[in-house]
Amino acid sequence: QVQLVESGGGLVQAGGSLRLSCAASGRTFVSYAMGWFRQAPGKGREFAAAINWSGGNSYYAHSVKGRFTISRDNAKNTVYLQMNSLKPEDTAVYYCAAGSVVVTTSPSEYRYWGQGTQVTVSS
Repeated sequence: QVQLVESGGGLVQAGGSLRLSCAASGRTFVSYAMGWFRQAPGKGREFAAAINWSGGNSYYAHSVKGRFTISRDNAKNTVYLQMNSLKPEDTAVYYCAAGSVVVTTSPSEYRYWGQGTQVTVSS
C-alpha cells in the first residue's frame, strides 16, 4: 500500500514557477514509476509527466515538455514536478500517481493517487 500527499500548489502569475512535491509512504515506493496528472475544470484527467523507478527515464506531455521537469529522490520517498514558464492553461488540480511498473501516460496503469493540489496561473 502506498499513500501519496501532494504539496506546493498555489497562485502564480504567467511566466512564473512552482515546484510540486509528492511524499509517499510505503516501502514499495522505489519499485514504482511515478506520474503527474492534471485536471482542469470541466475537463478530463490529463497526463503531464512520468518517471521510472530509478529516475533515469522520464516522459512528458507535449504541452509541458521543455517547461516542466519531473524528478525523484528515493531516499526521501518523494517525487517532484518543477514547473517553469507557467501559462494560464496550466491551471488545474495536479495529482501524483504511483503503482505503474513502467513509465506510462495511461491513468489506469497507476494504482495509487494523491488528493491533488491546486495550481492557478493568472494572466
